[in-house]
Amino acid sequence: MNKEFKLLSIISEKLSNPNYLGDDCAYLNEYKIAISSDSLIEDVHFSLQFMNPYEIARKALLVNISDILASGAKPKYLTINLSGKLNEKFINDFYNGVNSIEKEFNVNIIGGDITKSDKLMVAITAIGSYKDRKISSRKNAKCNYVVATVGEFGSSAQGLEDLINGVSDNYFTNYHKNPKLYPKLASKIAKETEQPYAMMDSSDGLIDCLYQISSKSNVKINIDYSKIPHKTTNKEFVLHGGEDYSLIICLSEDDFNKINGLIKIGICSKGQGVFVDNKKIDYKAYEHFKN
Repeated sequence: MNKEFKLLSIISEKLSNPNYLGDDCAYLNEYKIAISSDSLIEDVHFSLQFMNPYEIARKALLVNISDILASGAKPKYLTINLSGKLNEKFINDFYNGVNSIEKEFNVNIIGGDITKSDKLMVAITAIGSYKDRKISSRKNAKCNYVVATVGEFGSSAQGLEDLINGVSDNYFTNYHKNPKLYPKLASKIAKETEQPYAMMDSSDGLIDCLYQISSKSNVKINIDYSKIPHKTTNKEFVLHGGEDYSLIICLSEDDFNKINGLIKIGICSKGQGVFVDNKKIDYKAYEHFKN
């Protein structure tokens, strides 16, 4: 268990009703809405050396929209809390980025806050609707389920390394700043699957996702490295690199066969742990930007 999980376990023990915790979104079944909240902090998740206000705004919103999509819900509303050494130019450029996301995903900003601080921090709350959709859970994987993916792995980590090494503009650096999301396929999975399914985004890496699903669903997951979609040659980035926001889905074979666009990379079976090419992989938490 990494430090984040340990801290979350303490929080769960202190709450009077921790039943809403466990996935990246809280599910309010009485209203059919999913809620996600996340923060991006200067020199932890991004550096002002590498990203401008427009790019920071887009990525902050994409990170939270990704959680809603991975839950199976449709993104609808967001709030933005912005702290830092802010001025009119920064706000203008930042909200140009916000406006581009509003148009791209047909979402609305419904509130937030602006405060002064030494470091820039963007805290987002995203709200989605799952009316007429089946919602995801990490507990839903079963033996003989297909492990499938949408997107690619390792490109964001490769982009961050390239930025740190002085490369300012290539495929990987642009991917790191502006990750691709998959709203149509996420919606298709939520609407057309018949059996319960598990779906997560790879915010903390492919292996992290697989371990969380494996432990919550009590299944062994074995994947074929050659089937994992990737462009970087760095295997460590492919398996453990975060911030790609690609989708990892464990679903029944019948459901997999009727949804075009998914790539099969493995299978769930009886047992525990995550294996790559039949070799057990130790869990390793992804560390975001390190200065």
